[in-house]
Amino acid sequence: MRRVQGPSRSVITAFGLVQILGWGCSFYFPAVFAPAIVAETGWPLPWVVGGASLGLLVAGLVSPAVGGVIARHGGRKILAASALLFAAGLTTVGLANALPLYLTGWVAIGLGMGTGLYDAVFATLGRMYGLAARAPITTLTLFGGFSSTICWPLSAWLLELVGWRGAALAYAALQIGLALPLMLYATRPGRAAADAPATPDAPVPHREAPAARRMPILVLLAAIMSLAAGIGAIVIVHLLIVLQARGLDFAAAVAAGTLFGPAQVGARIVERLFGARYHPLWTLAAAVALMAAGLALFTTGAPLILGAVAIYAAGYGISWIARGTVPLALFGAADYPRLIGRLAFPSLIVQALAPSAGAALIAAQGVNATIAVLIVLSLVNVALTLALVALVRREG
Repeated sequence: MRRVQGPSRSVITAFGLVQILGWGCSFYFPAVFAPAIVAETGWPLPWVVGGASLGLLVAGLVSPAVGGVIARHGGRKILAASALLFAAGLTTVGLANALPLYLTGWVAIGLGMGTGLYDAVFATLGRMYGLAARAPITTLTLFGGFSSTICWPLSAWLLELVGWRGAALAYAALQIGLALPLMLYATRPGRAAADAPATPDAPVPHREAPAARRMPILVLLAAIMSLAAGIGAIVIVHLLIVLQARGLDFAAAVAAGTLFGPAQVGARIVERLFGARYHPLWTLAAAVALMAAGLALFTTGAPLILGAVAIYAAGYGISWIARGTVPLALFGAADYPRLIGRLAFPSLIVQALAPSAGAALIAAQGVNATIAVLIVLSLVNVALTLALVALVRREG
């Protein structure tokens, strides 16, 4: 059996740089620019911030079709199109003189998210490198973990230098001048293809699920990924509110929140170093367990709150690795792009709607009740993951 090698460092670096830029000019965009947009335009803050949610919703709706295209034709044209869609959307946002036009820009950005962020790149890597894609998928998430660390300061600098409109246009230019060439380089013809047989870096203890039996596994996996994405979106968006409700003042809450990124990346480094020694299902199990443990610690006071942030962030960080590697390990490379698209559909929609649901719950019942609900949901996710492991073992 011929072994298909994973991508070179230059290829995964190209993919990774595009992920940093893509997340920074979409999901993380409103965090810096929303106050300036509201101050200049007078548009309601929920609608301005809701642009990112609209983008995630659009990304979820197109993800099954994107997976199908990548499965049939590879990711080169799809990933190149993502840079053009991002650029078109950001240009529309930067030039918008009315709220409907601003939101139209976010529809285009959402199409860019659906064709160019993690799920589309995971699908492309799986098609190109087969089971050897596990390590580069993990490495790719390391790059993505630095997106807010890099792009928030960059956005703040651009905001001061050229204003929010100029910053949106600058990000559009970066998509054309940087992201597009990098994607064309990383996917140029001649890269390894997954339709050649491949062996994994380490033994996989479970056989691929039989076709007639894989639907229950897919449903369980989609439910787990969607719950993790929804819980994660609520915690990220409302983290400062939660920390202040635990007795931290604003400055201390911000300081505690800065642990989120390093803890997320640190856990991904551990997974990158040791992940080849065990099945990705155990990465998924660790992710949901750490998220549940971190949420439980959020019920405590200030002395343990830093541990809560670090533990929760570690679980959330590796949940994105599991999102890419578990379907590959369970179902193989042949249908992986389509499966990634199908699995991304519910999770991205949940991720888009969850922050608003979390805000409504906080407003109606308070932070303590919201944390309690999230703990219950996280424990449900632990139970679902254990059920998935048992099902895979039984079918294997």
